[in-house]
Amino acid sequence: MASVGPSTASTQPALPSGPAVFKTIPYAFILPEIVCGTWVWILVAATSVSLPLLQGWVMYVSLTSCLISLLLLLSYLLGFHRNSENWKVLDSLYHGATAILYMSAAVLQANATINSEFGPNSPLYYQLNSAASFFAFLTAFLYILHAFSIYYQ
Repeated sequence: MASVGPSTASTQPALPSGPAVFKTIPYAFILPEIVCGTWVWILVAATSVSLPLLQGWVMYVSLTSCLISLLLLLSYLLGFHRNSENWKVLDSLYHGATAILYMSAAVLQANATINSEFGPNSPLYYQLNSAASFFAFLTAFLYILHAFSIYYQ
């Protein structure tokens, strides 16, 4: 009869707390997500918002994502997760859903950029909308990287 030894528990990497958050992938993406998302919000707010339905969604997604990501970053910095596996699931679900929402906002902002090309004050608003589109796509890419890199830890 074969003896059964003690089960070998898989060693899960510990969730970072404190300054280690900024050195650990994918959690190091949170601060750039916040910064780039803030730029989207600022640049859209600086335009005339000629298409309120489109750019209203962009503002909603960027501002809400920025605030929730800031709360998530603070919770990691202060160690509220207590190394619970549920935080990885929460983090993955949040960043995956936000990546989809941000991609939709980036596409709508690109549409608003195209429509602002020939409007009043077109050079200035076109440039602001172009920059907002760039940062929206960059932020969506950061959220996608964050969501997928959790699985490769």
